Amino acid sequence: MKYSPLSSSFFKRNRANFAAAMKPNTIAVFHSNELLVTNADGNYRFTQNSNMYYLSGIDQEEVYLVLFPDAPNPDWKEMLFIRETSEHIQIWEGWKYSKEEARVASGIHRIYYYKEFETFLNRMASQCDGFYIDINEHERNAIEAQGPGQKIARKLRSWFPAHSLHRAAPILEGLRSLKDPEEVAQMQVAMDITEKAFRRVLGFVKPGVWENEIEAEIMHEFLRNRATGAAYDSIIATGKNACVLHYVQNEAQCKDGELILMDFGAEYGNYSADLTRTIPVNGRFSKRQRAVYDAVLRVMKAAKKMLIAGNYLEEYHREVGLLMQEELLELGLITSEQVKNQNPDWPAYKKYFMHGTSHFLGLDTHDVGNRYKPFQVGMIFTCEPGIYIPEEGIGIRLENNILITENGNTDMMGNIPIEADEIESLMNR
Repeated sequence: MKYSPLSSSFFKRNRANFAAAMKPNTIAVFHSNELLVTNADGNYRFTQNSNMYYLSGIDQEEVYLVLFPDAPNPDWKEMLFIRETSEHIQIWEGWKYSKEEARVASGIHRIYYYKEFETFLNRMASQCDGFYIDINEHERNAIEAQGPGQKIARKLRSWFPAHSLHRAAPILEGLRSLKDPEEVAQMQVAMDITEKAFRRVLGFVKPGVWENEIEAEIMHEFLRNRATGAAYDSIIATGKNACVLHYVQNEAQCKDGELILMDFGAEYGNYSADLTRTIPVNGRFSKRQRAVYDAVLRVMKAAKKMLIAGNYLEEYHREVGLLMQEELLELGLITSEQVKNQNPDWPAYKKYFMHGTSHFLGLDTHDVGNRYKPFQVGMIFTCEPGIYIPEEGIGIRLENNILITENGNTDMMGNIPIEADEIESLMNR
C-alpha cells in the first residue's frame, strides 16, 4: 500500500457515530465501488467509495459493510464481507486483504466472504424493519449515473418489499464534513506533496514547454512521494485556455508572454488536496497581468477571513462577489452603469468571475456537506477566486485549502508561494 493508513480506531468511531443516528431496528448496507471497464479486458484504476472507506478503512473492490446496531444476534452488529483471494488471484492481480488483515484495518471482528452476503442478509432481514442505503446524493452528481447504491436499493425493494428504506447520505454528510484530526493530518500530507510539485514546476516552466510536459512534472512529484495519484484531472492551461474552467486537454505549447493557470492536487490515502496557481511563462508578469493577479489575490485574502464558524456558504459567496465587483470596476472590466442595471440573479461581475469561491474538501475533491447550514469548526474548504478575460487571453485563479478552527481558520497551504514577487523570484533563480 502506497500510503500510511489511518488507525482502525478512527473507523470504529465513524461507525459508532453513524449507528447512533440510525432509526431503531434498521440495517445499513454499504458497498465498495465497482471496477469500471475501459475496453477489451482493461479497467480504470480502482477508486474506493468514499463512504465505504470512511466507515471501514478497506480500500478494495467487492466489499460489503453491514451495520445492525439492534441485532438480536451480537455477531450481526458489524459485519464485513470481502473478496475471497486465491493463488490464481495472487498471481494475476496481487495482494488482496485476508480476513485477519481486514480485521486489523477496520476494527471489525466478524469478517466473511463476499459470496456469503446474500445468505446473511436474508437471515437478518426477518429481524429488522428497514434498511439504510448509500446513494450518491451529491448536488453535482449526474443522477442518471447508476452506482452500487441504486443496484442494492432495487434488490432490497424486490426481495423485501414490506421493509422501509432510509437515506444514509444525510447522516454521512454531517459526519464527513467535520474532519477528525487524523483526517486533517492525512490531508496535510496530500497538500505538502502538492507543494513539492508546484515548486518543481516553478523551476521547469519556460517559453516553449508544453502543457502536458508540466503535467508530467507534477505527476512525477506526486508518485515519487507516495501519492496514489492526482485527486482529479489536472488543469494545465496556458493563454486563452485558462478561460475554460474545466480545461483538461493539456496539449498546447506555452508561449512567451502568456500566463499558465495550473489547478492540481495530490491524493494521499484517498484524501484530496486542491491547489491553483497562475504563473508567467517567461517568469515575469506584464503590468496588466500583475494588476489582474493582485486583484485576485486581494479577493482571496479577504475571502479567507470570512471562512469562519457561523458563516453561511451562500452569504459568503455573495460577499465575495461584492469584493470582486469592486476589483473589476477598478480594472475597467465592468462599469458602474452595468452594475446599476445588472440582473440580480446574474450580477455584472459574473461575466469575469462566473464560479463559486469555495467548496467542501475531503475524501472527495468536491466533498459532501450542506451548503445551507452554518460553517463549523473542523470543516475544510477551498478558497479560489478568479478573473477570466478571454478577449485579453488572461485567466487567473488562485486557490488554497482552509481549515476552520476555534480561533478562526488555518491556511493549510500557507507555505506554498503565492505572492507575485515570490513567484517571479523563484522562477528566475
